[in-house]
Amino acid sequence: MRKNRQKKDKTQEETKVEEQRRRISSVPDLAEVEKERNRLKRRKEYGNALRGTCFSLLAVAAIAVLAATLFLPVLQVTGTSMEPTLYDGDIIVLTKKSSINRGDLCGFYYQNKLLLKRVIGLPGDWIDIKEDGTVLGNDEEIDEPYVSGKSLGECDLTFPYQVPDNRYFVMGDHRSTSIDSRSSVIGSIEKDQITGKILLRIWPLKHISLVH
Repeated sequence: MRKNRQKKDKTQEETKVEEQRRRISSVPDLAEVEKERNRLKRRKEYGNALRGTCFSLLAVAAIAVLAATLFLPVLQVTGTSMEPTLYDGDIIVLTKKSSINRGDLCGFYYQNKLLLKRVIGLPGDWIDIKEDGTVLGNDEEIDEPYVSGKSLGECDLTFPYQVPDNRYFVMGDHRSTSIDSRSSVIGSIEKDQITGKILLRIWPLKHISLVH
C-alpha cells in the first residue's frame, strides 16, 4: 500500500516538474521578444507609409481633377464637323486663355453642349462667303489650308456680314457638314461662351500633337 502511494506521489511530482518545464519552454527568450517587437514596429511603419502614400495619391488626383476642370479641360470629339483637323473619338486638351485670335480652334457652350469650331472673324470684322465656299475677311481671301473642301454649307446669312461687338464668327473645318456661325441657329458667339482654346490631341496615341 505504502509502495503504491509513494509511486503515485512520485508520478504526480514528475508530472508537476514536466508541466513546469513546458511552461518555462513556452516563455519566449529575450531574442524572440526583440524579434517580435521589431516585426510589429516594421508592420506599423509599413501601415503608416501605405496610408501616407494613399493620401498623397488622393491629393494629387484631386489637384489633377481641379486643374483639368479649371485650367486644362479634357474632352472627347464627337461628330465630323472639324475633319480633317479633328476626328470623331479624338481626345483633346483645352487651355483657358483670355485672348482669342483668328484661326484659333476653340470650344464653346451652346444649349448646354460643348462645340468645337475655328475662329474666322473677330468683333467688328466683315465676313463674306462666296457661292463656292471661299471665305473673305475684311475683303481679303482667308488662306485655309486646314479645309479639305470648300462649301457654302448651311448658311442663311446675308453677306457681307459684320461680326457684332464682343462676338466671334466661327466655322467648322468640314464646311459641308458643320453647323456654325453661318447659320442663325448658332450665329456669332459671345466671348463668355468660349471655354478655351484647343491645345493638343492626346488620343489616339499615334496622333498625339499640337492642334492648329
